[in-house]
Amino acid sequence: MQESRHESRLTYPPLNTPKPVADNVWIVDGPVIRFGPRWLEMPFPTRATILRLPGARLFIHSPTPLVDELKAEIAPLGVPSWIIGPNRLHYWWIPEWRAAYPDAGVFLARGIAQQAGGRLALDGEPLEARSGYPWDEWIATLPVAGSYMTETVFFHLESRTLLLTDLIENFEADRIRSPLMRLLTWIGGVRDPDGSTPRDMRLTFRRDKGALKAAVARMIEWNPERIILAHGRWYDRNGRAELERAFRWLG
Repeated sequence: MQESRHESRLTYPPLNTPKPVADNVWIVDGPVIRFGPRWLEMPFPTRATILRLPGARLFIHSPTPLVDELKAEIAPLGVPSWIIGPNRLHYWWIPEWRAAYPDAGVFLARGIAQQAGGRLALDGEPLEARSGYPWDEWIATLPVAGSYMTETVFFHLESRTLLLTDLIENFEADRIRSPLMRLLTWIGGVRDPDGSTPRDMRLTFRRDKGALKAAVARMIEWNPERIILAHGRWYDRNGRAELERAFRWLG
C-alpha cells in the first residue's frame, strides 16, 4: 500500500476523464504502469490524447484504460474512429478499446506486433508512411524510425498541438518519492525542467542520427504551440522552444 501511495504521486488527477486542452483536443491522464527489467522496474504515469475531427470522429492516441466512466464521458465528444499505437511500447489497452469500438480503425507503429505477442491478437494498419491516412487533412503524420524503436509523431494542424510518446519524457522531481528513481531520471535525461529523449532510447538512433535530426527539424518547422507527452509534465506553451531545448543533444 505504501508503494502504491508513493506511485500515485506521479499521476495527474483527475484520472480517466477527458480534460480539455484546446478546441477539439483533450488529454486523459491514466494510472501508473511499471516498465523495465524485473530487477529495476520503474513506474510511469500514462496519458492518452483525443483529437476530434469533422464529423465528430475521434482520433485516440496511446489509449489509457477504458473504464466505464471514461466511456460515458467520451460519448458526447464523438465516436472513436481511429485507435493509435504510436510506438512499440504503447499498445496495452488497445484491445479493450477495439472491443468497445469494433468499427474503429487500429493503426500500429513498427515493432508492436513482436513486442505485444498474444496481448494484441488483432490486425492493425501500419504507421510507416507520412501520408495516405484518413486523417491527413487535419493531422500530419511523421514516422521517426530507429533500429529498435520507431515512434510515429502527430501534429494537429488546427490547434498546433504536437503529440509525442517517448521521444521526450519529463518527470517532475517533486512527484518522485524514490531517491533511486530521482537519480535515474536525472541520469537518463528525463527530469523536468530539462526533459528529453531517454539516454537508452537515444541509442536506437545512433546509426542514422541524420534522419532523427531531419524529423526534429520538421517538428520545429511546424512551430507547435503545445506538446503533449505520454509520461510526465507536458508543455502547454512554447512548443518550438521546448523542442529546440529537448533535442539539443543531437548537436
